[in-house]
Amino acid sequence: MSDAAVASLTKKRAMPVFDSSLPVASRVGGNNRFLATLPSTAYSLLAPHLRTIPLKRGATLYEIGEKIEQVYFPDGAGMVSLLAITPSGASIESASVGRDGVLGASAGLGPTWTVARAVVQLPGTAASISAAHFRAAAAKSQTLRDQIVRYNNALLAQIQQAVVCNALHSVRARLCRWLLQANECIDGDAIPATQDFLAQTLGVRRTTVTSAARLLQREGMIRCRRGLIQIVDRAALEENSCECYGALREAHKVFQVRSS
Repeated sequence: MSDAAVASLTKKRAMPVFDSSLPVASRVGGNNRFLATLPSTAYSLLAPHLRTIPLKRGATLYEIGEKIEQVYFPDGAGMVSLLAITPSGASIESASVGRDGVLGASAGLGPTWTVARAVVQLPGTAASISAAHFRAAAAKSQTLRDQIVRYNNALLAQIQQAVVCNALHSVRARLCRWLLQANECIDGDAIPATQDFLAQTLGVRRTTVTSAARLLQREGMIRCRRGLIQIVDRAALEENSCECYGALREAHKVFQVRSS
C-alpha cells in the first residue's frame, strides 16, 4: 500500500516527537509487543516516522505480489489475517497478526514482495511506518535487525503450524483455537465475527462452521449473536482446542522479554 493510500486511511496529524523518558505505554504503538520490546535507542530511530492509523474491518493491507511499501504494527484491539489464495479464488488463513506482531517486517532487511493477502479481520488501530524508513532504521540498529529475524522465525513457525492444523485437526478444535487467538487481540470477550468470515478463514463451508459453533454454544463455551461471538468459558475452549494453540503461544514468547 502506497504512502498516499495510507494517508487516505487516517487524518493528518503532527508527527510524533520521541521522548526517551516516556514509558513504553506512552510510545506510538506502545501496546504493540514488537515495538514495546525494543530498547529506547532502537525505538528512537522509528519514532519520528510512526503514525497511528485505523484498521477498518475488511480492509486489504497487502495483495499477493505487491512490493511492501508500508509496515504495520497492530496496536490494541485488532487482528489481520494472512490469507493463502487458490487460482479459483478460495482462501484459507495461514497466519494471523495482532498486537504481538508486525506486518511487513521483512521489508526492514531489504526490498520485499508479499506472498499472502493481508486482510483486517478484527478492527482496531496500528502504528504505521514506510518500508523505506523502517529499512533505514534497521540499517542503523543491530538490535532491530535481530528482532526482525526473530519475529520472522516466529511467523514462519505459525505458518508451518497452520499447515499441520488445517490438515490434521477437526473444524471444532480449529475453531476453538482461532477464537482463543482472536480473544488475545481484543479487549473483552466479544469477538466481531460472522460465520461467512469464519468459513473463509478456516477454509471450510459455512454450514460446517455453523454446526461447529452451535456445538460449542450448546456446551456453554460461547454465545452466538448476529455478527458477534461471546466467549463464555475460555478454560473450556482451551481444553477443546488443538495443541496448536499452545505451540503458537510458545513461538511468540520471544517477544515477552525486552530486547537488549
